[in-house]
Amino acid sequence: MSTGSSTAQERRIHNRIGIAREGFPFIGIGSALTLLFFFLGLVSLTIVAGALTLFVLYFFRDPDRKVEVQEKDVLTPADGRVVGVWNLESSENALGTRAVKVSVFMSLFDVHVNRIPVGGRISRISYRPGAFFAANIDKASEKNEQNAVFLNTRDEGRIVFVQVAGLIARRIACWVREGDEVQAGQRFGLIRFGSRVDVYLPEGSRVVVQPGHNVKAGKTILGCLP
Repeated sequence: MSTGSSTAQERRIHNRIGIAREGFPFIGIGSALTLLFFFLGLVSLTIVAGALTLFVLYFFRDPDRKVEVQEKDVLTPADGRVVGVWNLESSENALGTRAVKVSVFMSLFDVHVNRIPVGGRISRISYRPGAFFAANIDKASEKNEQNAVFLNTRDEGRIVFVQVAGLIARRIACWVREGDEVQAGQRFGLIRFGSRVDVYLPEGSRVVVQPGHNVKAGKTILGCLP
């Protein structure tokens, strides 16, 4: 990775401006159209373009969050609503062993910046193109475009968290690389316009959230490692 690319990734991970940089092109286009319609005297179009620009600003918000975790705690990697907790056999999940899967659905109104669930080292990243089913249904985990991040924890365990594109999402951004040492709660990526994140924890992990719970990335404790 070039120095320029590395610097850009670091700026995203350690963002201090409150807006994810992936939103800049959309914000710029929306602002330009709003000004154009205003100077042309097109009141209705000015209002519509201005409202859409404000929504884009809201969608790409990236609040700074203070992270407080114990050694075994696992943070939720995404804002949103827990849509499922499952016990899986080894053949049914990315870990390759018996595991617990927790899925978090992000609506259009949730913060879409994703955060590292637990500190450790990124051992592998696997991107897979796919379909774009609604992210709040089970089929999305199997069929949709997705990016799986494999992480070795500091106590020699392993977890996997997967960014899954949604119905209208067409871009998954991942700002970490294989070999990176990461901290719990650190920003690692973003998915545009409605999506989900699946987390696979090793057998014996204790999950403390339930379907229907609202969670916040880097703040809500998802569970504890064995």
